[in-house]
Amino acid sequence: MTSTTGNALQAPDRAATPLLRNPVLPGFHPDPSILRVGTDYYIATSTFEWFPGVRLHHSTDLVHWRPLGGILTEERLLDLRGAGDSCGVWAPDLSYVDGEFHLVYTDVSSFSSGYWDSQNYLTTAPSPDGPWSDPVVLHARGFDASLFHDEDGSTWMLSMTADWRPGHNRFAGIQAQRYDRATRTLVGEEFQIFPGTSAGLVEGPHLYQRDGWYYLLVAQGGTSWEHEALVARSRSLLGPYEPDPAGPLITSLHRPDLTMQKAGHGSLVSTPDGSWYLAHLVGRPYTPRGACVLGRETAIQPVTWEPGGWPRVDGGVPADLVPVPDGVEEIHTVPDTAVDDFDAPALGPDWSTLRRPATPDWVELSARPSHLRVHGGQSPVGRLRPSLVARRVTARRCSLETTMEFRPANFRQLAGVTAYYNTRNWHYAYVTRGDEGHPVLEVLSCDNGRRATHPDSRVPLPGVDRLRLRVTFDGPVIRFAYATGGTWTELPATPDATILSDEHAAHKVDGEPEAWGFTGAMAGLWVQDLGADGAFADFDQAVYRVLGDR
Repeated sequence: MTSTTGNALQAPDRAATPLLRNPVLPGFHPDPSILRVGTDYYIATSTFEWFPGVRLHHSTDLVHWRPLGGILTEERLLDLRGAGDSCGVWAPDLSYVDGEFHLVYTDVSSFSSGYWDSQNYLTTAPSPDGPWSDPVVLHARGFDASLFHDEDGSTWMLSMTADWRPGHNRFAGIQAQRYDRATRTLVGEEFQIFPGTSAGLVEGPHLYQRDGWYYLLVAQGGTSWEHEALVARSRSLLGPYEPDPAGPLITSLHRPDLTMQKAGHGSLVSTPDGSWYLAHLVGRPYTPRGACVLGRETAIQPVTWEPGGWPRVDGGVPADLVPVPDGVEEIHTVPDTAVDDFDAPALGPDWSTLRRPATPDWVELSARPSHLRVHGGQSPVGRLRPSLVARRVTARRCSLETTMEFRPANFRQLAGVTAYYNTRNWHYAYVTRGDEGHPVLEVLSCDNGRRATHPDSRVPLPGVDRLRLRVTFDGPVIRFAYATGGTWTELPATPDATILSDEHAAHKVDGEPEAWGFTGAMAGLWVQDLGADGAFADFDQAVYRVLGDR
């Protein structure tokens, strides 16, 4: 992907102290696991039903982050066929020991009716670029697994403990079990090391050593407005752990006025000079405690250690701007436009595909020079063979535009651009073949499974098989536009952007979650071939623009 640089953020005054602007990973980048190896920093984040699994970013200064794409690029590492909405990869953990990167990840296949079906895996590699080993199957007792490599050479696997029994706490505490790196197996008994506090929903454990203490960092309170990160400590790895008497390390629970909400689920990292930082989850609602269309994002804040040995984040709340680490003298301007000419042999790191990897049987970059050919897949609710290539939405106002060539043979063949959240919540501007016998442009929306057409936005396109299409996130609404030449025409439809959010997607049945939302809005290129007759669409260039309100 090639990019052009704009002025979405003004460079700071050289005479002033540079400030890091949060979130450092805007858009759908939740549950950060941060790691330093030498002078290189990595953040791994959850990807749920999207390929490649476990999105990875790299930095050398904690300020400027470069996407590396995903780690789990093949079905031998991750099989998401049939995965439910917001199932798939939850809360990965990246660590480094014995010259190898260790990635622990949970593949959740179900979380409804009080049950958890959460299988944990481990893969290793000598480099973030791989090759990643065939996954080791670990326990399935709970999710948010992590590895802790002790100073004595031992390794321990931690996770939350799931309890399916009616009347019991579904989040039944944090457990630990020894992992033998030589045999690549769990050994010995499991230990319950921390029950959590009255905040409830304890999860996301990460363990650290400092000055003779074991520090356990956990997430509590759920992943919405009550979210928090809490530290507990013990002289023994297996506890008992004393929660910080000052309360959470970070939370926005009592500060609905803050730009960033949902602060919690994070991990700690130390710099070569001994400074500490917390990478943590946040969400930016469009209105106070309203929809977070951009999803759950990643922020970074400095951590200090008080004389009593407890870590502290300034104010205990998420901050939009924080001082940069020592040695960072300038913050580079963030590009506001990214142009992909589809002239690389593989999709760039900003692209993701839904529920299946971008294999040549449906995604082709060599069939036609400088074009992306997407072979049609299942319907918008299909979970086995969807054909959606998308990228994360990173600003309240942004757009994705493309030039598409498509020759639909019938009404079963559709292709276009989408503003997408999950199988039940999306907006779609597509070309299909109308009953009149020629192509037509239409707009269809789906709100919690209820489809609605936009008849005022239907445009006949006789003789047109090459069309420019654009989807724009304009704050609380979505706008679609098309062009057969150089001038864009806006369609009348202005569907609701806020349905593309965790808040809108979640609902319960009899008090138990039947649907949760954990991802974020995506803008993408979507193709359906409902009759499996071989339909495909060619996309000539894709342009993503941040239009403001980053």
